[in-house]
Amino acid sequence: MIVETERLQLREMSVHDLPALRAIMQDEETMVAYQGAFTDAMVVGWLDRMLARYRDEGIGLWAVLLRGTGQMIGQCGLTRQRILDEDVVEVGYLFNRSFWHHGYATEAAAACRDHGFGELGAERIYAQVRDTNIASMNVAIRLGMTVRGRFVKHYRGVDMPHLAFAVDRPAGTVPHDASRGSTS
Repeated sequence: MIVETERLQLREMSVHDLPALRAIMQDEETMVAYQGAFTDAMVVGWLDRMLARYRDEGIGLWAVLLRGTGQMIGQCGLTRQRILDEDVVEVGYLFNRSFWHHGYATEAAAACRDHGFGELGAERIYAQVRDTNIASMNVAIRLGMTVRGRFVKHYRGVDMPHLAFAVDRPAGTVPHDASRGSTS
């Protein structure tokens, strides 16, 4: 496990997660911010990119599991993105519609935000949210994020206005490695 919360466990995805990933990414309503549902090939490509991110960057979107059942209900994690002409650490979240309105996205994203500050030593964590996605904006706000700017992403043949939400590492907190002190 990468991260655990009271109700959730987050771990790297694998090919065994494809059925749950398809259930999320092939649902039209869930994927409205991505301009519609993904094809099988797009879902496999998405998973392949996450597996490459784990290998190359040590981070990516992780499978979100219910602690009691182990059922994959979404994906949430940290990725490196280009936002406002800057390379940043971003928290992303995408959940099966059956599990919306239970606070899971906020719980998972808060754990990922804290992991980014504590384990990665990030000074700031971003969330890029399409300007029509009110639910994701609300998650970002619950994470303590504020809008830092606007930008347009060109995706699937469409220009999509986005908001760049971000939160800075709280004053007085130090990255996990720095808190251990020097051993020399």
